[in-house]
Amino acid sequence: MDEDFKMDKNAATNPVIAYFDSVAEFYDNESADYSEEQLEDLDEAHEQISTLLAGHRILELGCGTGGWTEVLAETAESIVAVDASAAMLEQARTHGDAPANVTYRQADVLDLPDDLAGEGGKFTAVFMAGLWSHLTRDQQDVLLASLKKRVGKDVLLVLFDDEYVEGESATIARTDLQGNTYEILQDADGNRHELPKGYPTDSALRKKLGNAGREIKIARWEFYRVLTCRLK
Repeated sequence: MDEDFKMDKNAATNPVIAYFDSVAEFYDNESADYSEEQLEDLDEAHEQISTLLAGHRILELGCGTGGWTEVLAETAESIVAVDASAAMLEQARTHGDAPANVTYRQADVLDLPDDLAGEGGKFTAVFMAGLWSHLTRDQQDVLLASLKKRVGKDVLLVLFDDEYVEGESATIARTDLQGNTYEILQDADGNRHELPKGYPTDSALRKKLGNAGREIKIARWEFYRVLTCRLK
């Protein structure tokens, strides 16, 4: 199947891809609405995670418009930044400086191609910012199994996500029979999008990652959290 057709089909059927396609042009403007406290948390997270991933060959999943990619590129050996949204990747490729150690790829994170590492050698770390919480529980299992197969053992996994903050975060609209929670977001045209969105406890994260990872560590700020582990 032609890759562009396949990605267009995914965008039409996957509500997360469809939403981020629709907001890509305006996505970076959201940071202008961040509170001072939120920006302080984000700055601290940038510093700590870029230090943690210094010198690594990183597979970044769900890179979006490349905000985190540019931060990590300052200390990483190399990054392959992947996103399923063509519109988000277009923004990532064209805004700001294009780091020489970054390669952008369009791919479905639940169906990763085998050639992502290219000639750069094996990945030593996998990073996700904001992606994990938009996956259903079944999709999280699929992704973990895929990573174990494609990147192998002892690779560092870093999951960064936002915390639920009353009055700041979107309201959880419903919970399905599998325990997945969903939020309603609006795009620039006022269209409503229902997306999976989870805010797991530490125990839920450890249970989910326990079969795939070891040395699980979780840190939380007021607005964000980060989990690190080594793939088994």
